[in-house]
Amino acid sequence: MWFPGPARRVPEAGRPSALRLGFDLAPGMRVGLYGGSFNPAHEGHAHVAETALARLGLDRVIWLVSPQNPLKRRLPADLEERMASVRKIARGPSMIVSDLETRIGSAYTVDVIRVLQARFPGVRFVWVMGADNLAGFHRWRGWTQIMRLVPVAVVARPGYVLAGGLSAAARRFSHARRPASQAGRLAGARPPAWVYLTAPLKFISSTALRRQARAGAAEKPS
Repeated sequence: MWFPGPARRVPEAGRPSALRLGFDLAPGMRVGLYGGSFNPAHEGHAHVAETALARLGLDRVIWLVSPQNPLKRRLPADLEERMASVRKIARGPSMIVSDLETRIGSAYTVDVIRVLQARFPGVRFVWVMGADNLAGFHRWRGWTQIMRLVPVAVVARPGYVLAGGLSAAARRFSHARRPASQAGRLAGARPPAWVYLTAPLKFISSTALRRQARAGAAEKPS
């Protein structure tokens, strides 16, 4: 696994192609990191990213399309196929779609954050996730380290509003929770710090979309 050292900042264009991450960030930027399988991406995912972008006052949101979720046995669709599905809904120049996990050879969030903090000193990163992920966050590798590396923003998702708020992670770091009214200052907060954001909910899931796609395929004449 490759980890960049804390050397002086080098613009991405000045690096060997094998070491480029596919995007560049400037010191002082406030950047949300939004990871997932996105199998496929849908408007519920866009809702989380757009809510974080607006409520946290972010300059960018990077969609980190994972090659494989370590907690899921089911193999996702082809990476390029899923990245294409993200590009259809990640609207505007503030959204970046990335295969960073594949590039660095790790699907673990704690590794991704460390790589980005070393590569882009001076950038204020925030981990962004839906409340469905918060409910199982305590099963992620290095989850307490993640909470101490970057601030975290949790966006409510249908069916997980209560479960997310009562999760093991929420209880463990209850002292670090900030009111939603302070969301605009979260990127500059010293971790651990997190907020729970509510917004009009999008009632859609990747599972439902995959089921619809299978049903459609079955109905096509042979």
